[in-house]
Amino acid sequence: MSTENEGATGPSEAMPPTGPQASDSAPASASGAQTPDTPPVPATPPAAPPPPDFAPTTSGAPHGHAGPAPVGGTPGDQDRTVTMGAHPQPGRPHSGGGWGQQPPYGGGGDPWGAPGGSVPRKRNGGLIAAVLVAALVAGGIGGGIGFWAAGRDDTASTTVSAPGNPEALNRKPTSVSGIAQKALPSVVTIEAQGMTGEGGTGTGFIYDKQGHILTNNHVVASAAEGGGKLTVTFSNGKKYDAEAIGRAEGYDVAVIKLKHASDAVLQPLPLGRSANVQVGDATIAIGAPFGLSGTVTTGIISAKDRPVASSDGGGTSASYMSALQTDASINPGNSGGPLMDAGGNVIGINSAIQSAGSGGLGGEPQQSGSIGLGFAIPIDQAKRVAQDLIKTGRPVYPQIGVQVGMKDTGDGATIAQSGNNGTDAVTPGGPADKAGLRPGDTITKLDDTVIDSGPTLISEIWQHKPGDQVTLTYKRGGKENTAQVTLGQRTGDK
Repeated sequence: MSTENEGATGPSEAMPPTGPQASDSAPASASGAQTPDTPPVPATPPAAPPPPDFAPTTSGAPHGHAGPAPVGGTPGDQDRTVTMGAHPQPGRPHSGGGWGQQPPYGGGGDPWGAPGGSVPRKRNGGLIAAVLVAALVAGGIGGGIGFWAAGRDDTASTTVSAPGNPEALNRKPTSVSGIAQKALPSVVTIEAQGMTGEGGTGTGFIYDKQGHILTNNHVVASAAEGGGKLTVTFSNGKKYDAEAIGRAEGYDVAVIKLKHASDAVLQPLPLGRSANVQVGDATIAIGAPFGLSGTVTTGIISAKDRPVASSDGGGTSASYMSALQTDASINPGNSGGPLMDAGGNVIGINSAIQSAGSGGLGGEPQQSGSIGLGFAIPIDQAKRVAQDLIKTGRPVYPQIGVQVGMKDTGDGATIAQSGNNGTDAVTPGGPADKAGLRPGDTITKLDDTVIDSGPTLISEIWQHKPGDQVTLTYKRGGKENTAQVTLGQRTGDK
């Protein structure tokens, strides 16, 4: 059986099979829209004197990144696959998959009390953003009313203007607009390019005034591993070179630093507490989907503690998280960007998305639009990892010192009878060994969290830090037992 040393085996080693095509014997990777051009449709004015012309404008935005994507063919942040709990599904990490947002609130309102209304959004790849017919009709009606109210004598020309009320345009600081305007200068677009030209576009945000930026490992890996180049672009268009300070592949967290931080205006985003998040809380995501930097989307927390294993298509990078799930629209390029609460505090790092389809040509996952299933690394975990990376440049992984089967069965995480390459499945003298666990034991709970698989066990352990004491519930010979385990640690290269 293919196994993963849960804690004792570092994330830099070959990752276990977690995808739908995985088997117990061969490792497999697991991991993290457009409309056709529409010609403008003139509004139909009311009868009688003709209203003013309504000439819709069209605009397009190129993707903004000429380099080839490393996996999925879409320039931008890398494609990844997500596996959730005991039911692996083909998908992509948030930075590497496309999603279309569904309004999470009925009636067109929003939880921040901002005025209703929609904001036209640019599309990638030079596509034209056509003005909706409904908007034109609404505009025609409004113009017609203004005209008739002002000029019923049919003899004089009339100038129509919108009613003026400057106060109506003031946005509350707690509205989506208020939060976005404050946060956007602290959110950056990251372009990573390896020595051979591979790379893509992702997102990051200012972590401190020393110029550290928090993002995903898979956003910067191509440049950091190959001696490539990292470029950071702020919302005002200014660009800066950056360097990788530390990367945690297992957590999918990385810290980079501006090379000339003194030249930039650095305003760190406030960090919230992901432990305090509740299902149904409002969320705001900011990023650069398909290279469209400064894109703001909203949603809610759909679920907490969602076990997610994510990896790139090549199996060279895999991570495990007990994720925050959100329905805010997240697409390729959003990876590494902040997921914020209704107070403008960062509660997670957008990292992976679930794709609706898989099995394209050659068995590769298909690129698809947002289906409202996005996953973010909880900020409580990401903050701890970032502090380790800034301090030492290396991540620290808590461990219990066992190797478990990684096939998703839904029945728990079973300790292997023998470890990889002839090693012990239970590390002698390790935390699990001291607590009395043996090969063949099936771990079913960690504290109050149900464990349905090896990836779930890892993601839950990595929510803690070395030295924490946890209660493991396990089955042996059909009987249920519990053990108190003090987590050990392993320092990784990445």
